[in-house]
Amino acid sequence: MSQTAPQTVDLLIEARWVVPVEPHAVVLEHHAVAVDQGAIVALLPIAEARAAYAPRERVELGEHVLIPGLVNTHTHNPMTLLRGLADDLPLMVWLQKHIWPVEGQVIGPEFVRDGVELAVAEMIRGGTTCANENYFFPDVIGATYRRMGFRAVVGLPVIDFPTAWAKTQDEYFERAIEVHDSFLGDALVSTSFAPHAPYTVSDESFERIRVLADQLDIQVHLHTHETAHEVEEEKAKSGLRPFQRLQKLGLVNDRLIAVHMTQLTDAEIEACAEAGVSVVHCPESNLKLASGFCPAEKLRQAGVNVAIGTDGCASNNDLDMFGEMRTAAFLAKAVANDAAAFDAAYTLRAATLNGARAMGLEDRIGSIEVGKQADLAAVRLSDLETQPLFHIASQLAYAAGRHQVTDVWINGVRKLAARILTDIDTDAVLAKTHAWRERIAAIDAG
Repeated sequence: MSQTAPQTVDLLIEARWVVPVEPHAVVLEHHAVAVDQGAIVALLPIAEARAAYAPRERVELGEHVLIPGLVNTHTHNPMTLLRGLADDLPLMVWLQKHIWPVEGQVIGPEFVRDGVELAVAEMIRGGTTCANENYFFPDVIGATYRRMGFRAVVGLPVIDFPTAWAKTQDEYFERAIEVHDSFLGDALVSTSFAPHAPYTVSDESFERIRVLADQLDIQVHLHTHETAHEVEEEKAKSGLRPFQRLQKLGLVNDRLIAVHMTQLTDAEIEACAEAGVSVVHCPESNLKLASGFCPAEKLRQAGVNVAIGTDGCASNNDLDMFGEMRTAAFLAKAVANDAAAFDAAYTLRAATLNGARAMGLEDRIGSIEVGKQADLAAVRLSDLETQPLFHIASQLAYAAGRHQVTDVWINGVRKLAARILTDIDTDAVLAKTHAWRERIAAIDAG
């Protein structure tokens, strides 16, 4: 009898456990993931993998669980350089008295580039492999993510006042199209529209966004119903709740990524489910700014795709998706008054596949399935903080910390190896961060 020779592949990762996320709530023991040319080609028991594949590189993770890379579905990553600048303040005071004045003096290509570099280093060390970005200078943001080999959907900003990025409504849209076109076909970077919020974007701009989003086949990433004040302000102005206004303008559809959503009626929740809207739960930012509580479990039960995001470091103050998962689940349980709400397996799904689905990337990332890109994170569960070990999903959602992430791959490329960043000069990143700290502190003090 002839034996088939083992197939050569780039990488074989052998793990004590694999949580593929799809199928839901499944934990596979002693399994391996075979990767070739950046894609997952097999998920099978280790013994079978060793017989079937001849890897150029083999990684053995005997105390680890391998999960899809975490997906941070709402970020303002250049704002990592504003971490801790103005804390313990309500949202509008925080924005109008501190964040916007400082941004007005520092925002530009260098600020954006250096903030993203710091954010990417932090995210990779925490097991995050994809971010949904929303900030100015998306050309620089996208180029930085591309250079660093990090996956991102880069928001194309639209706001109804002049900024360093664009001075007029027409210029926002002209530049948006240019940036979108520049990333067409890119393996890691794609785009979405990122109108700031209903209170800073006109009906005319929203109508243009609706048409262009359909033409370009991209998502619309929008802060919505973040605070009670926002809702009351819109009602006084137009007689409509912000969500009603978006419905009237045709924005409530399966392209909409609605962020925060702390102020929702049952009818609005049902409308989200019917239209295919994705909602991003940002619990720590909402708690810190006292913005309100997203009814995440009600949304989940209604069939809405609920994802998780950290928001920016100026209002969180970190990009820790493990911490965010824990807070998201606990807050959802408290708001629903139901300890069974937003369970551990669903929480991990919200932080991976649901985020990918919100961003239109579910065919490429978010789960460990054959044919998807190899965006993967390994979490060491032998630490005393995650012992004894009864249920893998519970440890991931409720006990594990980002310090237990040991290895990360994006598109099959190893970005973190035994807690060491493989291709980021951390000393250089820190040196630039320290220089920005001095400049920003002087501006805020003035």
